Amino acid sequence: MTTEEGFGIYIIFWVAIAVFLIIAQWKIYAKAGKPGWAVLIPIYNILVMLEIVGKPWWWLLLMMIPFINIIFAIWMTNLLSKSFGKTEGFTIGLILLPIVFYPILGFGSAKYQGPAGQAG
Repeated sequence: MTTEEGFGIYIIFWVAIAVFLIIAQWKIYAKAGKPGWAVLIPIYNILVMLEIVGKPWWWLLLMMIPFINIIFAIWMTNLLSKSFGKTEGFTIGLILLPIVFYPILGFGSAKYQGPAGQAG
C-alpha cells in the first residue's frame, strides 16, 4: 500500500466518523423538537443548542472568548446531558468519548425533558 492509498483510507475513515456524529446530533436536535438540519449551519447550531439547554443567545458571545469558551462549552454539555435526564457522569462521557455518548443520546431511548431536565 502506498502512502497516498493509506492517506485516502485515513480520510475516508474520519469523514465516516464525522458523518456518523452529525447524524447523531441531528437526532438529538430532533428529539428536542428543533430542526435537525440546524446542526449543519455553523453558529446557528450553537444558538439552537442554547435553546435546547435553556440558555440565552448571548452565551454565544461568551463562547467566543478564549478559555472562557471552554468553561461555557462544558457547562452547555452538562445542561444537554441533564436535558435528556442524564447525570454528570454522562456529561463526562460526552466530553471525553463523544463518538460513543452522542450516538447513545441520539439513537438511544433518552427522551428530551425540557431545558436542563425541567419538564416543559
